[in-house]
Amino acid sequence: MNRLTILFCCLCTLSTLKAQQKETFWLGADISGTTEQEARGVQLRNVKGEPRECTALMYELGLNAIRLRVWVHPRDGFCAKDDVVRMARRAKDWGMALMIDFHYSDWWADPGQQNIPAAWKDMTYGQMKQALADHTREVLTAIKRAGVEVRWVQVGNETTNGFLWPMGRAKDHMRQYAGLTDAGYEAVKQVFPKAEVIVHLDGAYDPHRYDFIFDGLLRYKARFDMIGLSVYPYWDIRGKHTQTWQETVEKATANINRLWDKYHKPLMVVETGAEAKKPEEGKQIISAIIDAARNKTLGHCRGVFYWAPETDRGYRLGAFDDNRPTIIMEAFTEAAIH
Repeated sequence: MNRLTILFCCLCTLSTLKAQQKETFWLGADISGTTEQEARGVQLRNVKGEPRECTALMYELGLNAIRLRVWVHPRDGFCAKDDVVRMARRAKDWGMALMIDFHYSDWWADPGQQNIPAAWKDMTYGQMKQALADHTREVLTAIKRAGVEVRWVQVGNETTNGFLWPMGRAKDHMRQYAGLTDAGYEAVKQVFPKAEVIVHLDGAYDPHRYDFIFDGLLRYKARFDMIGLSVYPYWDIRGKHTQTWQETVEKATANINRLWDKYHKPLMVVETGAEAKKPEEGKQIISAIIDAARNKTLGHCRGVFYWAPETDRGYRLGAFDDNRPTIIMEAFTEAAIH
């Protein structure tokens, strides 16, 4: 075999490997409540009734990625730095890709609440940017020292109107929200240069909220690598934003394609869920969301993450019953095979 032939074979192999990497579709779950469940004595089991640790069970169900939230100073320690590192190690042990979701709050952050951590309350804007960057670096550095790679990082959770209110409330202080977001972006890249930074909004059916935030971020030169979306037919129907789950999926898919055309950033459904009490319909819904993301966005949507599937009874959009997976999770298992 001559040198030219060897070179051609090497190039073909490299091209094939790159193609395979591009074809990876991420099937994930946010299982941030894992250690808290364990502390309460909850024992998860697979469909056969065999006991399983949560991360291991997600892997068994066909998932290839895990998402973990981070709170700044939670009162019980769950979802704080050390707890997140502990769960991140488990994801690595099972060979699962990791997404870190910074809430920049001591507790839940979502479109209805984006509370400043108690320790940051009296800070100026400059001090807040520094605190956000320091917190981001500290957590990610701890994960890195544990030998775990991070593939994606959310700078904020469902920041449909910014975060760290009132300082970073987007409708009043878009420039400051953009500056805080960019401070997070820079901190992420200092620890994990190859990690993709996600800005995540809710209500994927609604193009206007996405234009408002991403036009604003770009106006003030904030950097981000990926757009994250929440797709929840249940809440859209309850809020009278859509009439059927099919309408939610159709509108979310159209919005994903429109966002790609406008911003040329890859996208990810980083949160979804279905009603656990209706598992047959739930499986149908999640299968439709996965199919739309995978096959109807020309590869621009890179994956789908279920939010808190392991929860049972306390959260109506979990995907377990009696601490075992319902058939909702078969949507992921089947997608992993095909």
